[in-house]
Amino acid sequence: MDKTLRISEIFYSLQGEANTVGLPTVFVRLTGCPLRCVYCDTAYAFTGGEKKTLAEILAQVRQYDTRYVTVTGGEPLAQPRCNDLMTLLLEEDYSVSLETSGALDVSDIDPRVVKVMDLKTPASGELDRNRYDNIDYLTEQDQVKFVIANETDYQWSKTILEEHRLAAKCQVLFSPVMGQMQPAQLADQILADQLPVRFQIQLHKYLWNDAQGK
Repeated sequence: MDKTLRISEIFYSLQGEANTVGLPTVFVRLTGCPLRCVYCDTAYAFTGGEKKTLAEILAQVRQYDTRYVTVTGGEPLAQPRCNDLMTLLLEEDYSVSLETSGALDVSDIDPRVVKVMDLKTPASGELDRNRYDNIDYLTEQDQVKFVIANETDYQWSKTILEEHRLAAKCQVLFSPVMGQMQPAQLADQILADQLPVRFQIQLHKYLWNDAQGK
């Protein structure tokens, strides 16, 4: 029997975050997540979805003329076959990125996959779920994202940035929580503190005012 994954949705849009922002991308959103972040904008992916074989997923991805695929969730690594899917995508010469919470082990992920790992800040409500040993498996192509809701989050993120020397290991992204921190405030603080990070906003929310970017 072919391997299956439970899929919430597969859609084509502009990448709204990370270092490929603005590029046409196919998003494969897996169902399920063990975390419950306060500001989560994809809670609809916690349950439901449809079981699809890996062959069916690949066939749907091939419908779109792009080399960029993002595997996201929920928390995609909560489904063990996620790694099998990413390997197959890589074998078809796609540029594959993985959006993960950082709460699950990333050590077995194919090194060709670009890991975009979200370290949970205090305001997320899931601070204790961070697996800091995952940092050891990040490379210069990977990215660590801090989603910042307030001053406490910002100061915590600065501390983690420095303690783990993140900017020397990978790319670092600071992103404001829409509706909780003004983007200009975060941008000003980054500049004032001369942090070696990339400021980002969720492009899709500004274009379409939604979580998906479609």
